[in-house]
Amino acid sequence: MATEMKFFTREEVKSKKNSNNAWIIIHNSIYNVTDFLNEHPGGEEVLLEQAGKDGTEAFEDVGHSANAKEIMKKYKIGEVVESQKMSSNATSDTNGNESFWKSWIIPIALSVVMTIIYRFYVSTQGH
Repeated sequence: MATEMKFFTREEVKSKKNSNNAWIIIHNSIYNVTDFLNEHPGGEEVLLEQAGKDGTEAFEDVGHSANAKEIMKKYKIGEVVESQKMSSNATSDTNGNESFWKSWIIPIALSVVMTIIYRFYVSTQGH
C-alpha cells in the first residue's frame, strides 16, 4: 500500500526549529528529525542549527555516507510544494559561485598583496 506524498511550504517548515519539533529540508524533501536528534553522530546541535530551514548545502558539505542516506528515508515526511522547490542547478550555481570566491579568488588576491608587501619590505631593508 503506497502512502500519499504530503507537501509543505517553506513557511510551514520555518516554525519547526526546536528540540520538540525539528524539520529540515534537504534536496526539496522534508525530514522530521526530532526523534533522531539524540542519535545523530554529530550531535543534536548540528541538526538544530539547520532545523526550520534548507540544510542541503550543510548536508552535502559534510559528505554523508550511503548508510546515512539510507537512514534518512525513515524520517522523510514530505516534500516542498512544487512552486517553492529549488532546482539542483540553481542551488549548485549559487553555492558554487560563493565557494569559488572563497576557495580561489580571495586566497590568490591575499597572496598577491602579501608578495607585494614582502618585496617592498625586502627592498627597503637592503638600502
